[in-house]
Parts: sequence; structure tokens; C-alpha cells
Amino acid sequence: MPHSRQLHLGAFMRPVSLHTGAWRYPGAFPDANFNFRHLKRFVQTLEKACFDAFFMADHLAVLNMPVNALKRSHTATSFEPFTLLSALASVTERIGLVATASTTFDEPYHIARRFASLDHLSEGRAGWNLVTTSNPDAARNFGREEHMEHDERYRRAREFYDVVTGLWDSWADDAFVRDAQSGLFFDPDKLHVLDHKGDYLSVRGPLNIARPVQGWPVVVQAGA
Repeated sequence: MPHSRQLHLGAFMRPVSLHTGAWRYPGAFPDANFNFRHLKRFVQTLEKACFDAFFMADHLAVLNMPVNALKRSHTATSFEPFTLLSALASVTERIGLVATASTTFDEPYHIARRFASLDHLSEGRAGWNLVTTSNPDAARNFGREEHMEHDERYRRAREFYDVVTGLWDSWADDAFVRDAQSGLFFDPDKLHVLDHKGDYLSVRGPLNIARPVQGWPVVVQAGA
């Protein structure tokens, strides 16, 4: 019996277009990267067109390109992903909301908590684009003179992923009994302490937010 096949569509944006000169296109909105009215309409149009996900690329430094090119690019700046996607969650119903978050310059507890929050706010539509940061200029924005070496960044990312997903498992799905009669809000037997100690990270846990709606938000790797 043949298997049915279905095409899934994702819009890869930052948050408007990856094309450096898209703001100049006839009919485009030059300020769209920071105009929430436009962004809301764009993502609602994608949802109506049956796109599965809106994927927001992100960088932790101004792009390291020659200034004569940079001065013409609308991709030089954009919203912080979680702020924007949390706002978009309230004006959409079905489309997935995927944010880029780096394992190089953040802590796994922060990442786990933000994505769990976005998953609850969107009722189970959050996705994490897991990346290491390649731009060496970003290191100087986080108190470092030298960028982390390539292979080391990926070894840290592997451990980082294990910690984040472990933190998402801090609470069982049915941990919160919320029994007003007995006064029991959650069952302590269904709370799990991670207590991770690795080569790069030491994180006790548990996460102080309920298990994400999806269990784990979708994990995306937008690379090749």
C-alpha cells in the first residue's frame, strides 16, 4: 500500500527577508523589520497559506561585512526572537514559531526556560533552531577577546542540548494535581532534579516552569 506524502512549508525569515536589499523592492515596507503591524500581517498571511512554521534567523552581533555593503542592508538589525515570537503567538493559532538560540553565548537554563515559556504561550508551537555562533565579533559582545574554537563550540553544543532537554523533563506531564481540597499543588514524586556535571556545564535544575506543551519543543538545525 503506497504511503501518502505531504509537503511541509516553512518560511525562513529574519524576521522579514534574508535578502540584503529586500527593503528596496517596489511595494516593500522599508521599516518592516521593526514594524509589528507589518510583521503580524506577514505571519498571519503565512498561516492562511498553510505554512507549517515561521522561522526567525538571528545573530548576536552586527553582521561582519564591509561597511559599504552593510550600510545598504536591512538585515543589519532585527528584533530579539523571543520577544517577537511571543507577541506573534498571541495573534496566530496554528503556525509554528521557531527561534534561533545560540549554545555558545547563553546558558542552557535560560534557553530551556524561554522555549518552555514560548511553548506554553503558543499552546505547543515553539521550535528551537540550535546553533553555535560563527561570527567572531559576537565574542566581544560577551566579554571575550577570542572566539571559541570551532570543534569546541560543537562539543559544548552537544552537551548543551542534553542539558536543555533534561531540564524540559524536570516535571512529569501530570505533576501538577492542583487539588484545592487537600491543598496539594504538585506531586513531589513527579519532580526530577537533573544534577548535570559535564565537561562544559554544571546545572542542577529542576526547571522552574512546567513541562512544555509538546514535551520538548521541536528542535531544528538550519545548516548544511
